[in-house]
Amino acid sequence: MHAVLNIAIRAARRAGTVLVRYWDHLDRRSTARKGLAQFVAKVGKQAEEAMMDTLLRAYPEHGISSRGIEYQQDSDHIWIIDALNGRDNYMHGLPRFSISLAFAYRERTEYAVVYYPLQEELFTATKGSGAQLDERRIRVNRCNSLDDALLGTGFSSRDSERFDTYLSIYRDFLMTRAKVRQTGCSVLDLASVAAGRFDGFWDFGLRRWDMAAGALLVQEAGGIVTSPGKINDYLRSGNIVAGNLKVGDAMMRVIQPYEEAFSPKAPKALGDLAL
Repeated sequence: MHAVLNIAIRAARRAGTVLVRYWDHLDRRSTARKGLAQFVAKVGKQAEEAMMDTLLRAYPEHGISSRGIEYQQDSDHIWIIDALNGRDNYMHGLPRFSISLAFAYRERTEYAVVYYPLQEELFTATKGSGAQLDERRIRVNRCNSLDDALLGTGFSSRDSERFDTYLSIYRDFLMTRAKVRQTGCSVLDLASVAAGRFDGFWDFGLRRWDMAAGALLVQEAGGIVTSPGKINDYLRSGNIVAGNLKVGDAMMRVIQPYEEAFSPKAPKALGDLAL
């Protein structure tokens, strides 16, 4: 195993230890929602600091991009990290959240780690060498059509101007007889596509730390990852479709009539996501 991937795994496990430590001790009933949100933010920050400490001790010259930190962005080596993907789930006691790390060299994602600490599931991927779950090779499944498919989505964007478009796309997927799940943890949803648990995933308005690691997992598990709209780069547009070849193509056909709604305003709505 490459040293970079080993360090990423170590960082993910350290963050997972922090999240699990506080998971059973959150007083979700008696604590006011604002106070609970502030506490969870502190937990996420502590987990992120544990990750950064691990990464920068090993590679002090590397850059980091995360929800709260942009560090040494001029480096050729960038870690795209999320210490707590599924924050709202964590706050409400729903056991679906994860840690993710993607390592990019000159804007190309080379390694990915997604860690589901409550189940102690570790997803890893190396560019060109496949994807694994707990060191066992994983592949996207062989679902051939949307009427047999189980899809994940997120409704991550809060762009009110496009809300009707999101609902129309959701409706159109349901009309194909696909089953749709909204779990609130995009990284783990993408890992689930890679492991064959979901047949596909789509979402709009994501940040790069919401999908960089999961996208490489899907690709290395034999799936496709693409972006609807004129900005055909999911890390920059924030719009993503993932699945096996047949399901991914079918999903794009459902979304295609609405592509124009996502293209012109993408930079304004989604922010500057360039690596």
